[in-house]
Amino acid sequence: MTAVTAPNRRRLWALVLGVLLLAGGATGYTLHAAAGRPGAAGATADAGFTLDTGSPGALWFRDTATGRVARQEPGAPGNRVALGPRCDRFHAAAATALCLQLRPGVPARSYVLVLDRSLREVRRMSLPGIPNRARVSASGRVLAWTTFASGDSYATSAFSTRTSILDLRTGYLIKSIEQIPLTLDGRRHHAPDVNYWGVTFARDDNRFYATVATQGHTYLVEGDLRKWSARALKENVECPSLSPDGTRVAYKKKVSTDPRAPWRLHVLDLATLREHPLAEARSVDDQAAWTGPDTVAYAYEGAVWTVPADGTGAPRRVAPGATSPVVPR
Repeated sequence: MTAVTAPNRRRLWALVLGVLLLAGGATGYTLHAAAGRPGAAGATADAGFTLDTGSPGALWFRDTATGRVARQEPGAPGNRVALGPRCDRFHAAAATALCLQLRPGVPARSYVLVLDRSLREVRRMSLPGIPNRARVSASGRVLAWTTFASGDSYATSAFSTRTSILDLRTGYLIKSIEQIPLTLDGRRHHAPDVNYWGVTFARDDNRFYATVATQGHTYLVEGDLRKWSARALKENVECPSLSPDGTRVAYKKKVSTDPRAPWRLHVLDLATLREHPLAEARSVDDQAAWTGPDTVAYAYEGAVWTVPADGTGAPRRVAPGATSPVVPR
């Protein structure tokens, strides 16, 4: 048997140490992903807690203390009922809800749960990545979600997303919209670095808006599902949210190179492509939700806030310990 020399022994120990560190990091990620996630991944809503309960205009969101979907009546901050399914991202409209759940383990994987008006599971899909964005069209018939395939922040360039669209009318699933033909600056754009995220649907269940990133720039795109095409409308638009009347988009705009505070919420008029900043001056990393014709809600530092959409007023905290705000219509 060949003797192990001192230099080889040092290299061997370095290799063993590296393997142990990698294993420890993976274990740490798994434990972190699983922390605060009580119960089974498929936990459903308690009996009687449905999309039909609550007053018109009630705010729905993810309660961060329990991980469950909660409801809060208008004008009653702190008076919440958290009896829904456990979700990491949540959205709802009409008679449909969408729940994204992170599954513990390495590599990261998620469940996509389609829920009915009773918040009972009617379809489940498993996909790679970390839950990031979820949207249901106003009719409740078309759904979209985005997961991080790698990385964990839009503030860096080291991330990759995967965005899917599901048509409940036909059951047809578009696993990734990255291959949709994209027109940029009037020309067909081909690039291996194209990423889409943050879909929001028009009322016709055909047109949609989303963010596309390519070659170091982000754009607002308008997509057409029937024609299977997308065209860029405006640069520097992320996580769009279409207003109830379909005329405006709330979004986050990159206004700083500081990775700790790169964005500010804006609203864009789709007819004129004119934009204005909202009164929320803090850097919000969320896909805002319209809670009415003139108000948007968003998550910031573990709470849900609202602000007028016309740029006036001031931010108002409406639900502490909450994310994924939505007022189902």
